[in-house]
Amino acid sequence: MKAGQLQALLKTWKQLTSGSINRQILGAAIAVGSATAMVKLLAFAKEAIVAWRFGTGDAIDAFLIAFLVPSFIISVVAESLNASLIPTYIQVREQEGIEAAKKLFSGSTVWGIGLLGITTLLMVITAPIYLSWIANGFHSEKLKLTLHLLWAIAPTVLISGIVTLWSAVLNAGERFVLTALCPMTIPAITILLLLAFPAWGAFALASGLVLGSGLQLVFLGVALHRQGISLYPRWYGFDTHLRQVAGQYAPMIAGALLICSTSFVDQSMAAILSPGSVAALNYGNRAISFAISLAATALSTAVIPFFSKMVAYEDWIEVHRTLKRYLWLIFAITVPATGLLMLFSEPVVQLLFQRGAFQASDTHLVAQIQTCFAVQIPFYIANIVVVRLLSSMRLNHILMWASGFDLLINTTLNYLFMQWIGIKGIALSTSFVYVFTFFYSFFAVKRNLRRLAPAPS
Repeated sequence: MKAGQLQALLKTWKQLTSGSINRQILGAAIAVGSATAMVKLLAFAKEAIVAWRFGTGDAIDAFLIAFLVPSFIISVVAESLNASLIPTYIQVREQEGIEAAKKLFSGSTVWGIGLLGITTLLMVITAPIYLSWIANGFHSEKLKLTLHLLWAIAPTVLISGIVTLWSAVLNAGERFVLTALCPMTIPAITILLLLAFPAWGAFALASGLVLGSGLQLVFLGVALHRQGISLYPRWYGFDTHLRQVAGQYAPMIAGALLICSTSFVDQSMAAILSPGSVAALNYGNRAISFAISLAATALSTAVIPFFSKMVAYEDWIEVHRTLKRYLWLIFAITVPATGLLMLFSEPVVQLLFQRGAFQASDTHLVAQIQTCFAVQIPFYIANIVVVRLLSSMRLNHILMWASGFDLLINTTLNYLFMQWIGIKGIALSTSFVYVFTFFYSFFAVKRNLRRLAPAPS
Protein backbone atom coordinates (compact mmCIF):
# COMPACT_ATOMS: atom_id res chain seq x y z
CA MET A 1 0.00 0.00 0.00
CA LYS A 2 2.78 2.37 0.95
CA ALA A 3 4.69 1.59 -2.25
CA GLY A 4 1.52 2.16 -4.25
CA GLN A 5 0.90 5.50 -2.55
CA LEU A 6 4.47 6.60 -3.25
CA GLN A 7 4.14 5.61 -6.89
CA ALA A 8 0.87 7.54 -7.19
CA LEU A 9 2.47 10.56 -5.54
CA LEU A 10 5.42 10.47 -7.95
CA LYS A 11 3.02 10.18 -10.90
CA THR A 12 1.04 13.20 -9.69
CA TRP A 13 4.27 15.17 -9.21
CA LYS A 14 5.39 14.33 -12.75
CA GLN A 15 2.06 15.46 -14.17
CA LEU A 16 2.16 18.74 -12.24
CA THR A 17 5.75 19.61 -13.21
CA SER A 18 5.92 18.52 -16.86
CA GLY A 19 4.46 19.95 -20.01
CA SER A 20 4.49 23.76 -20.13
CA ILE A 21 7.55 25.87 -19.38
CA ASN A 22 5.81 27.39 -16.36
CA ARG A 23 5.20 23.93 -14.88
CA GLN A 24 8.79 22.88 -15.50
CA ILE A 25 10.09 26.03 -13.81
CA LEU A 26 7.71 25.48 -10.89
CA GLY A 27 8.90 21.87 -10.50
CA ALA A 28 12.54 22.88 -10.59
CA ALA A 29 11.93 25.75 -8.17
CA ILE A 30 10.13 23.49 -5.68
CA ALA A 31 12.88 20.86 -5.88
CA VAL A 32 15.66 23.42 -5.42
CA GLY A 33 13.69 25.27 -2.75
CA SER A 34 13.17 22.10 -0.72
CA ALA A 35 16.85 21.19 -0.92
CA THR A 36 17.89 24.75 -0.13
CA ALA A 37 15.57 24.79 2.90
CA MET A 38 17.45 21.80 4.31
CA VAL A 39 20.74 23.60 3.77
CA LYS A 40 19.48 26.80 5.37
CA LEU A 41 18.08 25.00 8.39
CA LEU A 42 21.47 23.44 9.00
CA ALA A 43 23.08 26.85 8.45
CA PHE A 44 20.70 28.31 11.02
CA ALA A 45 21.77 25.65 13.51
CA LYS A 46 25.35 26.73 12.86
CA GLU A 47 24.44 30.40 13.40
CA ALA A 48 22.72 29.55 16.69
CA ILE A 49 25.90 27.83 17.90
CA VAL A 50 28.01 30.79 16.70
CA ALA A 51 25.74 33.21 18.60
CA TRP A 52 25.99 31.01 21.72
CA ARG A 53 29.79 30.83 21.50
CA PHE A 54 30.67 34.36 20.34
CA GLY A 55 27.64 36.64 20.82
CA THR A 56 28.47 40.03 19.26
CA GLY A 57 32.10 39.96 20.44
CA ASP A 58 35.38 40.80 18.73
CA ALA A 59 35.98 37.30 17.36
CA ILE A 60 32.83 37.25 15.21
CA ASP A 61 33.41 40.87 14.10
CA ALA A 62 36.92 39.87 12.96
CA PHE A 63 35.70 36.78 11.09
CA LEU A 64 32.96 38.68 9.24
CA ILE A 65 35.35 41.39 8.08
CA ALA A 66 37.98 38.77 7.14
CA PHE A 67 35.44 36.94 4.97
CA LEU A 68 34.28 40.16 3.33
CA VAL A 69 37.06 40.31 0.72
CA PRO A 70 37.07 36.58 -0.27
CA SER A 71 33.28 36.58 -0.63
CA PHE A 72 33.55 39.78 -2.69
CA ILE A 73 36.02 38.14 -5.09
CA ILE A 74 33.88 35.00 -5.41
CA SER A 75 30.80 37.07 -6.20
CA VAL A 76 32.55 39.37 -8.65
CA VAL A 77 34.86 36.95 -10.52
CA ALA A 78 33.23 33.51 -10.28
CA GLU A 79 29.51 34.25 -10.15
CA SER A 80 29.80 36.84 -12.93
CA LEU A 81 31.51 34.25 -15.13
CA ASN A 82 28.75 31.78 -14.26
CA ALA A 83 25.99 34.24 -15.29
CA SER A 84 27.87 35.12 -18.49
CA LEU A 85 28.67 31.51 -19.43
CA ILE A 86 25.36 29.68 -19.00
CA PRO A 87 23.19 31.45 -21.65
CA THR A 88 25.91 30.91 -24.27
CA TYR A 89 26.62 27.35 -23.01
CA ILE A 90 22.94 26.39 -23.41
CA GLN A 91 22.72 28.06 -26.83
CA VAL A 92 25.82 26.17 -28.05
CA ARG A 93 24.56 22.89 -26.60
CA GLU A 94 21.13 23.27 -28.22
CA GLN A 95 22.41 24.41 -31.61
CA GLU A 96 25.83 22.73 -32.02
CA GLY A 97 25.76 19.75 -29.68
CA ILE A 98 27.19 18.67 -26.35
CA GLU A 99 30.83 18.37 -27.51
CA ALA A 100 30.96 22.02 -28.56
CA ALA A 101 29.40 22.97 -25.21
CA LYS A 102 32.02 20.91 -23.33
CA LYS A 103 34.82 22.77 -25.14
CA LEU A 104 33.27 26.10 -24.15
CA PHE A 105 32.99 24.96 -20.52
CA SER A 106 36.60 23.75 -20.52
CA GLY A 107 37.96 27.00 -21.92
CA SER A 108 35.86 29.05 -19.52
CA THR A 109 37.16 26.99 -16.58
CA VAL A 110 40.79 27.65 -17.55
CA TRP A 111 39.99 31.34 -17.83
CA GLY A 112 38.17 31.35 -14.48
CA ILE A 113 40.93 29.52 -12.61
CA GLY A 114 43.50 31.98 -13.96
CA LEU A 115 41.47 35.00 -12.84
CA LEU A 116 40.75 33.51 -9.41
CA GLY A 117 44.38 32.50 -8.89
CA ILE A 118 45.65 36.00 -9.66
CA THR A 119 43.04 37.76 -7.51
CA THR A 120 43.64 35.37 -4.58
CA LEU A 121 47.38 36.09 -4.67
CA LEU A 122 46.77 39.84 -4.77
CA MET A 123 44.22 39.53 -1.96
CA VAL A 124 46.71 37.79 0.34
CA ILE A 125 49.68 40.06 -0.43
CA THR A 126 47.81 43.35 -0.05
CA ALA A 127 45.66 42.30 2.96
CA PRO A 128 47.62 44.33 5.58
CA ILE A 129 47.00 47.48 3.54
CA TYR A 130 43.27 47.27 2.76
CA LEU A 131 42.21 45.70 6.08
CA SER A 132 43.51 48.69 8.00
CA TRP A 133 41.19 50.81 5.85
CA ILE A 134 38.13 48.54 5.90
CA ALA A 135 38.34 47.87 9.64
CA ASN A 136 39.71 51.22 10.75
CA GLY A 137 37.55 51.07 13.87
CA PHE A 138 39.26 47.87 15.13
CA HIS A 139 41.98 47.98 17.78
CA SER A 140 45.39 46.46 16.91
CA GLU A 141 44.80 42.95 18.33
CA LYS A 142 41.41 42.67 16.68
CA LEU A 143 42.89 43.83 13.36
CA LYS A 144 45.70 41.25 13.68
CA LEU A 145 43.13 38.48 14.27
CA THR A 146 41.20 39.66 11.20
CA LEU A 147 44.35 39.44 9.04
CA HIS A 148 45.17 35.90 10.21
CA LEU A 149 41.58 34.77 9.62
CA LEU A 150 41.67 36.17 6.08
CA TRP A 151 44.84 34.23 5.31
CA ALA A 152 43.17 31.07 6.66
CA ILE A 153 40.09 31.64 4.50
CA ALA A 154 42.03 32.48 1.30
CA PRO A 155 41.90 28.97 -0.31
CA THR A 156 38.11 29.25 -0.34
CA VAL A 157 38.28 31.74 -3.21
CA LEU A 158 39.68 29.29 -5.76
CA ILE A 159 37.68 26.32 -4.44
CA SER A 160 34.37 28.22 -4.38
CA GLY A 161 35.03 29.64 -7.84
CA ILE A 162 35.34 26.15 -9.31
CA VAL A 163 32.30 25.01 -7.30
CA THR A 164 30.27 27.88 -8.81
CA LEU A 165 31.20 26.93 -12.38
CA TRP A 166 30.63 23.20 -11.86
CA SER A 167 27.26 23.86 -10.19
CA ALA A 168 26.21 26.09 -13.08
CA VAL A 169 26.92 23.41 -15.69
CA LEU A 170 25.03 20.78 -13.67
CA ASN A 171 22.09 23.20 -13.35
CA ALA A 172 22.21 23.83 -17.10
CA GLY A 173 21.69 20.07 -17.47
CA GLU A 174 18.74 20.40 -15.03
CA ARG A 175 20.54 18.51 -12.23
CA PHE A 176 19.24 20.93 -9.63
CA VAL A 177 18.91 18.95 -6.42
CA LEU A 178 22.55 17.88 -6.02
CA THR A 179 23.90 21.41 -6.48
CA ALA A 180 21.31 22.73 -4.03
CA LEU A 181 22.21 20.14 -1.36
CA CYS A 182 26.00 20.34 -1.64
CA PRO A 183 26.35 23.57 0.39
CA MET A 184 25.28 21.56 3.47
CA THR A 185 28.90 20.49 3.81
CA ILE A 186 30.02 23.93 5.05
CA PRO A 187 27.66 24.36 8.05
CA ALA A 188 27.90 20.63 8.90
CA ILE A 189 31.69 20.66 9.16
CA THR A 190 31.69 24.05 10.90
CA ILE A 191 29.32 22.75 13.59
CA LEU A 192 31.55 19.72 14.16
CA LEU A 193 34.66 21.89 14.50
CA LEU A 194 32.97 24.41 16.82
CA LEU A 195 31.83 21.65 19.15
CA ALA A 196 34.94 19.43 18.92
CA PHE A 197 37.60 22.17 19.07
CA PRO A 198 36.28 25.11 21.14
CA ALA A 199 39.82 26.34 21.72
CA TRP A 200 40.15 27.15 18.00
CA GLY A 201 37.79 30.11 18.43
CA ALA A 202 37.01 31.92 15.17
CA PHE A 203 39.50 29.71 13.32
CA ALA A 204 36.95 26.88 13.61
CA LEU A 205 34.69 29.03 11.38
CA ALA A 206 37.50 29.59 8.87
CA SER A 207 38.46 25.89 8.83
CA GLY A 208 34.83 24.82 8.38
CA LEU A 209 34.52 27.15 5.43
CA VAL A 210 37.62 25.79 3.66
CA LEU A 211 37.04 22.08 4.41
CA GLY A 212 33.32 22.29 3.63
CA SER A 213 34.01 23.97 0.28
CA GLY A 214 36.57 21.26 -0.55
CA LEU A 215 34.09 18.47 0.20
CA GLN A 216 31.48 20.25 -1.92
CA LEU A 217 33.98 20.26 -4.80
CA VAL A 218 34.43 16.48 -4.48
CA PHE A 219 30.69 15.77 -4.69
CA LEU A 220 30.18 18.01 -7.72
CA GLY A 221 33.27 16.57 -9.44
CA VAL A 222 31.89 13.04 -9.11
CA ALA A 223 28.56 14.18 -10.61
CA LEU A 224 30.26 15.86 -13.57
CA HIS A 225 32.49 12.85 -14.18
CA ARG A 226 29.43 10.59 -14.32
CA GLN A 227 27.99 12.84 -17.03
CA GLY A 228 31.11 12.45 -19.14
CA ILE A 229 32.41 15.97 -18.49
CA SER A 230 36.16 16.14 -17.97
CA LEU A 231 37.41 17.60 -14.69
CA TYR A 232 40.76 18.49 -16.28
CA PRO A 233 40.16 21.67 -18.30
CA ARG A 234 41.92 22.21 -21.61
CA TRP A 235 42.45 25.42 -23.54
CA TYR A 236 41.00 25.31 -27.07
CA GLY A 237 41.74 28.92 -27.93
CA PHE A 238 39.78 32.13 -27.74
CA ASP A 239 37.09 31.07 -30.24
CA THR A 240 33.82 32.77 -31.21
CA HIS A 241 31.84 31.28 -28.34
CA LEU A 242 34.37 32.21 -25.68
CA ARG A 243 34.55 35.73 -27.11
CA GLN A 244 30.77 35.91 -26.76
CA VAL A 245 31.07 34.93 -23.09
CA ALA A 246 33.85 37.50 -22.62
CA GLY A 247 31.68 40.17 -24.23
CA GLN A 248 28.99 39.58 -21.61
CA TYR A 249 31.50 39.06 -18.81
CA ALA A 250 32.95 42.57 -19.03
CA PRO A 251 29.70 44.42 -18.16
CA MET A 252 28.68 41.63 -15.77
CA ILE A 253 31.88 41.86 -13.74
CA ALA A 254 31.65 45.64 -13.71
CA GLY A 255 28.08 45.42 -12.43
CA ALA A 256 29.02 42.80 -9.82
CA LEU A 257 31.97 44.91 -8.73
CA LEU A 258 29.66 47.83 -8.09
CA ILE A 259 26.81 45.92 -6.40
CA CYS A 260 29.18 43.91 -4.19
CA SER A 261 30.85 47.15 -3.22
CA THR A 262 27.64 48.02 -1.37
CA SER A 263 28.37 45.16 1.05
CA PHE A 264 31.89 46.51 1.45
CA VAL A 265 30.50 49.94 2.21
CA ASP A 266 27.94 48.57 4.69
CA GLN A 267 30.46 46.51 6.66
CA SER A 268 33.09 49.24 6.65
CA MET A 269 30.63 51.89 7.84
CA ALA A 270 29.34 49.49 10.51
CA ALA A 271 32.92 48.92 11.70
CA ILE A 272 33.32 52.61 12.61
CA LEU A 273 30.31 52.46 14.94
CA SER A 274 30.30 50.94 18.43
CA PRO A 275 31.94 47.50 18.98
CA GLY A 276 29.64 44.65 17.97
CA SER A 277 27.90 46.66 15.23
CA VAL A 278 29.25 44.47 12.42
CA ALA A 279 28.03 41.34 14.20
CA ALA A 280 24.63 42.89 15.01
CA LEU A 281 24.17 43.90 11.37
CA ASN A 282 24.93 40.36 10.22
CA TYR A 283 22.70 38.69 12.82
CA GLY A 284 19.89 41.04 11.79
CA ASN A 285 20.20 39.82 8.23
CA ARG A 286 20.24 36.08 9.04
CA ALA A 287 16.49 35.40 9.01
CA ILE A 288 16.04 37.76 6.05
CA SER A 289 18.81 36.11 4.06
CA PHE A 290 17.26 32.73 4.89
CA ALA A 291 13.93 33.82 3.40
CA ILE A 292 15.29 35.54 0.33
CA SER A 293 18.06 33.07 -0.46
CA LEU A 294 15.62 30.17 -0.16
CA ALA A 295 13.30 31.71 -2.73
CA ALA A 296 16.02 33.41 -4.78
CA THR A 297 18.21 30.30 -5.07
CA ALA A 298 15.24 28.18 -6.10
CA LEU A 299 13.99 30.69 -8.67
CA SER A 300 17.35 31.76 -10.10
CA THR A 301 18.55 28.17 -10.44
CA ALA A 302 15.29 27.10 -12.05
CA VAL A 303 14.56 29.98 -14.40
CA ILE A 304 17.91 30.66 -16.08
CA PRO A 305 18.09 27.36 -18.07
CA PHE A 306 14.48 27.77 -19.21
CA PHE A 307 14.80 31.49 -19.97
CA SER A 308 18.02 30.75 -21.87
CA LYS A 309 16.24 28.10 -23.97
CA MET A 310 13.33 30.44 -24.74
CA VAL A 311 15.73 33.21 -25.70
CA ALA A 312 17.78 30.81 -27.86
CA TYR A 313 14.59 29.97 -29.81
CA GLU A 314 13.36 33.61 -29.67
CA ASP A 315 10.07 32.63 -28.03
CA TRP A 316 9.41 36.15 -26.75
CA ILE A 317 5.67 35.69 -26.19
CA GLU A 318 6.30 32.82 -23.76
CA VAL A 319 9.06 34.82 -22.07
CA HIS A 320 6.64 37.68 -21.46
CA ARG A 321 3.94 35.35 -20.09
CA THR A 322 6.35 33.55 -17.78
CA LEU A 323 7.78 36.81 -16.41
CA LYS A 324 4.33 38.28 -15.71
CA ARG A 325 3.00 35.13 -14.04
CA TYR A 326 5.95 34.67 -11.71
CA LEU A 327 6.16 38.31 -10.64
CA TRP A 328 2.49 38.32 -9.63
CA LEU A 329 2.99 35.06 -7.74
CA ILE A 330 6.08 36.37 -5.92
CA PHE A 331 4.41 39.55 -4.69
CA ALA A 332 1.22 37.73 -3.69
CA ILE A 333 3.22 35.42 -1.41
CA THR A 334 6.03 37.62 -0.13
CA VAL A 335 4.18 40.82 0.83
CA PRO A 336 2.00 39.23 3.58
CA ALA A 337 4.91 36.99 4.67
CA THR A 338 7.12 40.07 5.07
CA GLY A 339 4.46 41.78 7.17
CA LEU A 340 4.32 38.81 9.53
CA LEU A 341 8.09 38.67 9.89
CA MET A 342 8.24 42.38 10.73
CA LEU A 343 5.42 42.00 13.27
CA PHE A 344 7.13 39.12 15.09
CA SER A 345 10.73 40.24 14.58
CA GLU A 346 11.78 40.27 18.25
CA PRO A 347 10.37 36.80 19.14
CA VAL A 348 12.11 35.40 16.04
CA VAL A 349 15.50 36.79 17.08
CA GLN A 350 14.95 35.66 20.66
CA LEU A 351 14.16 32.12 19.53
CA LEU A 352 17.10 31.91 17.14
CA PHE A 353 19.94 33.58 19.02
CA GLN A 354 19.27 34.60 22.63
CA ARG A 355 21.41 32.19 24.64
CA GLY A 356 24.95 32.10 26.04
CA ALA A 357 26.90 35.20 25.07
CA PHE A 358 23.93 36.64 23.12
CA GLN A 359 22.04 38.83 25.64
CA ALA A 360 18.53 40.36 25.73
CA SER A 361 19.95 43.78 24.80
CA ASP A 362 21.46 42.20 21.68
CA THR A 363 18.04 40.71 20.83
CA HIS A 364 16.31 44.09 20.93
CA LEU A 365 18.86 45.76 18.63
CA VAL A 366 19.09 42.84 16.18
CA ALA A 367 15.26 42.66 15.94
CA GLN A 368 15.12 46.31 14.91
CA ILE A 369 17.83 45.75 12.31
CA GLN A 370 15.94 42.69 11.04
CA THR A 371 12.75 44.74 10.60
CA CYS A 372 14.61 47.28 8.48
CA PHE A 373 16.16 44.52 6.34
CA ALA A 374 12.74 42.85 5.85
CA VAL A 375 11.45 45.68 3.64
CA GLN A 376 13.58 44.37 0.77
CA ILE A 377 12.14 40.81 0.65
CA PRO A 378 9.46 41.10 -2.08
CA PHE A 379 11.64 43.30 -4.29
CA TYR A 380 14.82 41.23 -3.88
CA ILE A 381 13.07 37.98 -4.85
CA ALA A 382 11.19 39.55 -7.77
CA ASN A 383 14.41 41.15 -8.98
CA ILE A 384 16.09 37.74 -9.19
CA VAL A 385 13.66 36.67 -11.93
CA VAL A 386 14.12 39.93 -13.83
CA VAL A 387 17.92 39.86 -13.55
CA ARG A 388 18.11 36.23 -14.77
CA LEU A 389 16.02 37.18 -17.78
CA LEU A 390 18.29 40.15 -18.56
CA SER A 391 21.33 37.83 -18.35
CA SER A 392 19.65 35.27 -20.62
CA MET A 393 18.95 38.06 -23.13
CA ARG A 394 22.62 39.12 -22.86
CA LEU A 395 21.69 42.59 -21.60
CA ASN A 396 24.23 42.64 -18.80
CA HIS A 397 25.15 46.26 -19.52
CA ILE A 398 21.78 47.21 -17.97
CA LEU A 399 22.79 45.41 -14.77
CA MET A 400 26.07 47.30 -14.80
CA TRP A 401 24.28 50.66 -14.85
CA ALA A 402 21.83 49.52 -12.15
CA SER A 403 24.74 48.47 -9.94
CA GLY A 404 26.42 51.85 -10.35
CA PHE A 405 23.27 53.62 -9.19
CA ASP A 406 22.94 51.11 -6.32
CA LEU A 407 26.38 51.95 -4.97
CA LEU A 408 25.70 55.68 -5.11
CA ILE A 409 22.28 55.37 -3.44
CA ASN A 410 23.55 52.94 -0.80
CA THR A 411 26.50 55.10 0.25
CA THR A 412 24.39 58.25 0.42
CA LEU A 413 21.51 56.66 2.34
CA ASN A 414 23.90 54.84 4.71
CA TYR A 415 25.41 58.15 5.74
CA LEU A 416 22.04 59.90 6.12
CA PHE A 417 20.25 57.06 7.90
CA MET A 418 23.19 56.36 10.25
CA GLN A 419 22.89 59.93 11.52
CA TRP A 420 19.20 59.28 12.13
CA ILE A 421 18.95 55.73 13.56
CA GLY A 422 22.53 54.41 13.80
CA ILE A 423 23.34 50.86 12.70
CA LYS A 424 19.66 50.26 11.78
CA GLY A 425 20.05 52.90 9.08
CA ILE A 426 22.47 50.68 7.13
CA ALA A 427 19.85 47.91 7.01
CA LEU A 428 17.11 50.32 5.89
CA SER A 429 19.39 51.75 3.22
CA THR A 430 20.03 48.24 1.84
CA SER A 431 16.27 47.66 1.54
CA PHE A 432 15.81 50.94 -0.36
CA VAL A 433 18.57 49.90 -2.76
CA TYR A 434 16.75 46.66 -3.68
CA VAL A 435 13.46 48.51 -4.18
CA PHE A 436 15.20 50.81 -6.66
CA THR A 437 17.03 47.93 -8.39
CA PHE A 438 13.83 45.99 -9.00
CA PHE A 439 12.00 48.89 -10.65
CA TYR A 440 15.03 49.89 -12.72
CA SER A 441 15.58 46.33 -14.02
CA PHE A 442 11.86 45.63 -14.50
CA PHE A 443 11.25 48.67 -16.70
CA ALA A 444 14.41 47.88 -18.67
CA VAL A 445 13.31 44.32 -19.40
CA LYS A 446 9.77 45.47 -20.29
CA ARG A 447 11.18 47.99 -22.72
CA ASN A 448 13.33 45.38 -24.46
CA LEU A 449 10.53 42.79 -24.60
CA ARG A 450 8.18 45.38 -26.11
CA ARG A 451 10.77 45.98 -28.80
CA LEU A 452 11.09 42.27 -29.58
CA ALA A 453 7.45 41.23 -29.35
CA PRO A 454 4.08 42.73 -28.34
CA ALA A 455 2.69 41.81 -24.93
CA PRO A 456 0.38 38.75 -25.07
CA SER A 457 -3.30 39.26 -24.40
